[in-house]
Order: sequence, then structure tokens, then C-alpha cells
Amino acid sequence: MNPFKTKRGLGRGLSSLIGDTKTNPNNNKISISSLVKNRFQPRKTFNKDSLDELTSSIKERGVIQPIVVRRSQDQNNKFEIIAGERRWLAAQNAGLHEVPVVEVEADDLKSLEFAIVENVQRHDLNPIEEAQGYKRLIDDFNYDQEKVAKFIAKSRSHITNSLRLLTLPREVIELIENNKLSQGHAKNLVGLESASFIAKKIIDKKLSVRQSENLVRIFKTKKNHKYVPTDPNIKQLESSLVNKTGLNISIKNKKNNTGTISFTYMDLDQLNRIIEVIKSNY
Repeated sequence: MNPFKTKRGLGRGLSSLIGDTKTNPNNNKISISSLVKNRFQPRKTFNKDSLDELTSSIKERGVIQPIVVRRSQDQNNKFEIIAGERRWLAAQNAGLHEVPVVEVEADDLKSLEFAIVENVQRHDLNPIEEAQGYKRLIDDFNYDQEKVAKFIAKSRSHITNSLRLLTLPREVIELIENNKLSQGHAKNLVGLESASFIAKKIIDKKLSVRQSENLVRIFKTKKNHKYVPTDPNIKQLESSLVNKTGLNISIKNKKNNTGTISFTYMDLDQLNRIIEVIKSNY
């Protein structure tokens, strides 16, 4: 059985990449301590439960699928993992001293391609790690979105939407990385000034993707019809109130310094919050 058999739906699986690359004909076993992490590994986090399950499997059956490695460019007598870092970690946890490897000749681009393909193939990357992998292909190796899409066998729109996630505020990106916010929820928040506030509301209210779409639509509608003050002091005050409350607030000030201040609430919790603030101060 070919341990690198390509799964259906993937443009270039590991078998394809290995087929394009010169390999050592023997599957050698080498010391675990001789292996170092892949510098281009897009995956930053490893699920503990999944790693524990793999560790238990390795204790019973050993490492079935060899780890793909290349000779380290920085450390003598060391091999850099190209594909199989999770197996390497689990093997250490299982108390093994050696693991089977397949040595390939690969440059930095090929190393990154291996790592992305393996992780996408196994659905091991969270949406941010996946997007960062694509971005690295584009930024460091002159791929364009069309080439990335063809290489991964995903649609061009999937690649575009994936990369757009990286434009979200840092706090929203962290929610995605920690699996508190799905990609389906997050893609609706791209480009919104209130993305962080809406993301927290989605999590607090446990909104579905469809419900979050409706919430975002309300915010976009209110934004399009929002009164824009010309006085920079009024703008600054309005912006400060929006940031502190998370509510859509507009201030209309006339030349004689009379006017109106409007609070837009999205649910009863926000309405009660406004009422409580007013009651507690007046």
C-alpha cells in the first residue's frame, strides 16, 4: 500500500509531490533526536486530545506512515521534518527512540508545499493557519491566487476568502485560532469596523452562521444610513461612545448647539444596558 496515496479532491497530494522529488529509495529508521521542526510548518497548534489518541495508537502499532524529511541546511547531521511533525511529537510521547523516515531532496518551496498539502489533506489546519500558508506561498515564492487555487485544488474564491480572514482585527483572528469562531461566521465580519464587537456577540448569543449574517446585515444597513457629522469634535465624541458601548450612536448637533443623540440597539440586552446607565446617573 502506498502510504502517501492522494485523497480524493486534492489537486496535488503527497504522492504527487514525492513523485516530483528525488527520494532516498530506502525507508530508514533514524533517531528521534536527529529530527528538527520544519521552518515552514504552517500549523502552529496541535489538538491535545488528537495527539493523545495518536500517541496511544503508536504505542500499540508503531509509526506506520514514514515521516518525510530533508537534510537540515542549518544543523549538521540533522534532518528537517517536511511532513509528519504530529507523528514525531506523538512518537516522543510514546517513548520511541527511532522513527521511520523517507528522505527527499527539497528546496524551501517544496518543503512548504509538502507541509501545506499534508495539513490541508488531513484538515489539520485552522482557517488562519491555512490562510497564512497560502500567504507565504504568495509572498515568499511568487505564487498568485490562481496558482495557489490550482495547486491546492480549491476554488479561487476559497483562496480569496481565506486570505481576507487575515485582515480581521487581531482579537477576532485569535477567536478563530482558538476554534471559538468558525470560518463561516468570520468571513461575514471582514471589512467591518465593529468586527470585534459583533464576533463577541455571535459567541455570547451562540448565533448560527445565518443568524450572524442577519446581524451583520443590520450593522451594514445602519452604517449606510448613518448621519456623518462634519464637526471633528463631534466625530471624535461619537467614535469614543461607539468604542466604549459597542452600540451604533449618532450625534446631530445644530449651529445653535441643540440637537439629538441616538442609540441604536440590536436586542433587549443592549436596550436594558442603555436604560441602566441612564438610571444610574440620573
